[in-house]
Amino acid sequence: MAASETTSDDSLYPIAVLIDELRNEDVQLRLNSIKKLSTIALALGVERTRSELIPFLTDTIYDEDEVLLALAEQLGTFTPLVGGPEYVHCLLPPLESLATVEETVVRDKAVDSLRKICEEHSAEDLETHFVPLVKRLAVGDWFTSRTSACGLFSVCYPRLSVATKAELRSHFRSLCQDDTPMVRRAAAGKLGEYAKVVEVEYLKTDLIPMFITLAQDEQDSVRLLAVEACVSMAGLLQQEDTEMLVMPTLRQAAEDKSWRVRYMVADRFIELQTAVGPEITKTDLVNAFQSLLKDVEAEVRAAAAGKVKDFCQNLEPSVQESVIMSNILPCVKELVTDGNQHVKSALAGVIMGLSPILGKDNTVNHLLPLFLSQLKDECPEVRLNIISNLDCVNEVIGIQQLSQSLLPAIVELAEDTKWRVRLAIIEYMPLLAGQLGVDFFNQSLSKLCMTWLVDHVYAIREAATNNLRKLVEKFGAEWASQNVLPKINAMSRDGNYLHRMTCLACINVVGEVCGREVTTKTLLPTVLAMASDNVPNVRFNVAKTLQIIGPHIEKESLHSQVKAVLERLNDDPDTDVKYFASEALTGMSLQPPLNVEVMICQWLRKVEQYLESSEISAMTPLFAAA
Repeated sequence: MAASETTSDDSLYPIAVLIDELRNEDVQLRLNSIKKLSTIALALGVERTRSELIPFLTDTIYDEDEVLLALAEQLGTFTPLVGGPEYVHCLLPPLESLATVEETVVRDKAVDSLRKICEEHSAEDLETHFVPLVKRLAVGDWFTSRTSACGLFSVCYPRLSVATKAELRSHFRSLCQDDTPMVRRAAAGKLGEYAKVVEVEYLKTDLIPMFITLAQDEQDSVRLLAVEACVSMAGLLQQEDTEMLVMPTLRQAAEDKSWRVRYMVADRFIELQTAVGPEITKTDLVNAFQSLLKDVEAEVRAAAAGKVKDFCQNLEPSVQESVIMSNILPCVKELVTDGNQHVKSALAGVIMGLSPILGKDNTVNHLLPLFLSQLKDECPEVRLNIISNLDCVNEVIGIQQLSQSLLPAIVELAEDTKWRVRLAIIEYMPLLAGQLGVDFFNQSLSKLCMTWLVDHVYAIREAATNNLRKLVEKFGAEWASQNVLPKINAMSRDGNYLHRMTCLACINVVGEVCGREVTTKTLLPTVLAMASDNVPNVRFNVAKTLQIIGPHIEKESLHSQVKAVLERLNDDPDTDVKYFASEALTGMSLQPPLNVEVMICQWLRKVEQYLESSEISAMTPLFAAA
């Protein structure tokens, strides 16, 4: 019996340590213990967790913010540890206290946990325990509790009695009219989700007036959040109700004196368009959208410009073309020459999408001049955005009409002083190659692709080698033999060793897609000739390349040519060359018996790799194995 008690005490010792750490002066220890609360609760059992642990946690709310944040998160998952949904209400006191603290992230996490456990309350427990908590928070002395209350109305409202629902609507109305801007802002932010659970009749009589009040608030941070509520409300009402109750406020918001409110309208415009429907879009939103495209603030114009394609796509088909041509296109023409590069860049990312909507004739007559203008824009991002979306125009009018203006723009981007711009155009080259065709590519762009291979920035050279692979996949091995491989072969004799290494990198990626015959007859001799290079880095990269292209070389050549070269490299005076030659011989099953020097070299390299990835104290097994 005594032994059994001792064993039990020993098993509970770590739990006692965790409980002690909850009271420790060291913040990190308290934080670690909080993160293991579930372990403590499991050891204590559901009854002791409810009667001892939860009251203790409620009394220790006055702690560091990071500890409180971890506690708020943990309590949201505590329902099974306190005995299930029947006892979930005992988690409310500590979470209520956390929902009133000064730190915003702690309050938000406490509200998240309260929303989660609200769903686990029965309807009776909601009325008895959860709703009183919401009411206390809603009338709290500090604004912190009132802001937290705003996030709890929507989760509990649907399952309450009629009388309780009326009380909650009254409390929410008070929060919308609160003296503190932070509370009104929180109410405006949650009004949309609350509207989704409130009955339609009360939506019209209670929530719409709240929405109108918030949309006219003196603080622009409150008004811009009311725009988000507008999206939810417009989707819940009939069209005539939307026109009468919501649209006047929305029109006001689109012309608000604060650019941040107008920006929010522009940013959410497509959702608003979907919510109000095609008829109201035609009568109201087209004019509002025009105003936003002409806004005095560049941020608003940029947000609206980015929505041009989606807005035009969502227009009613019967009026789509006429609205675009008479209302939207004039604004677009002005934005093409806008003084702000962010506006032009946002427009360039979507303007090509108008081609399928307007058809060939309108594209040629009206959009093509705009595309050509943007291809000559001084801003690289504008030109890149146009080039990256060429497939939209290609489907409608074919690429030939763009090709003459396209080429100068591509050349400028390819030679841009910013290496990231050069990198971006390389990534689009396979797409352009497919659209322009092999003849145009050979004539105008092939030289560019080879120039990138000797760029002074490594990232450009690496991207250019991968680009070659995609081009060979697109145009075929015969094209590669005629247009690419002779230039790669010439690079193998370049005076700059970095260019010779780039040649090997190209062979690594091209060898697989060129096929066995081309790789053996054309690429292999180039690699073997480089085995005598005077730079060790090139020689060991020859060994690596032979290992990579080995599966694509004919077996006869593998044994008659490759093996002899690798064996010669295996006796190279440079240890790195020896190592990679030995690795290649082993990987290709051509390995002769290893000499002692190579074994030591390989062992030292493994020790070096182990040192980089492991603690020095953990190296004993490695030395023992050696």
